[in-house]
Amino acid sequence: MWLYGVTDEDFVNYKVPSMFIATSVCDFKCDRDCGKEVCQNRELGKSDPVFVDDDYLIKRYLKNGITRAVVFGGLEPFDQWQEMFQFIQKLRMNYGCADTVVIYTGYMESEIDGEIQFLRMMPNIIVKFGRYIPDQEPHKDELLGVSLASDNQYAKQIS
Repeated sequence: MWLYGVTDEDFVNYKVPSMFIATSVCDFKCDRDCGKEVCQNRELGKSDPVFVDDDYLIKRYLKNGITRAVVFGGLEPFDQWQEMFQFIQKLRMNYGCADTVVIYTGYMESEIDGEIQFLRMMPNIIVKFGRYIPDQEPHKDELLGVSLASDNQYAKQIS
C-alpha cells in the first residue's frame, strides 16, 4: 500500500491506542467545496509516498502489545479503496484479527454507499464521515471518543 506514514502508537484519533496509517491520495474535495485551501494535510500531499507491504504492516501491528485498533486517515483512504480493502481483508481473513478498524473519510455516507456495503462484510468497522468545514466549533464524537472539527462530521459503526 502506498502511504505517507505509519504511527505505531497513536493516542489522538481513537479512544484506544491505535496504529495510524496515513494514506497518500486525495482529490482535496474539502478545499473544492469551501472554495479555498482548508486542508490541514495539503503539504503532506506534496511529499513522496512510500510503499509498505500489507503483511509487514499487519505483523508489525499484531506484535505491538499496546495498540488495539487500526486507524486509516492522512489524506483520503477511500481514494485508495482497493488497497485499503485488501489490507482489511488480509487483517481479518489471513490473520484472524477482529480488532476495530476506523476509517476517517471526507466523503458523505451517500457518496461511498457501495464501498460501505463491502465493508459491512467485515466485522468491527467504524467510519468517520464528513468533509472539513472551517470556522466551526469542534464537537466530541462519543463513538470515537475524540473531538471532530466540523458539525457535519460523525462516526458510525457500520459492522
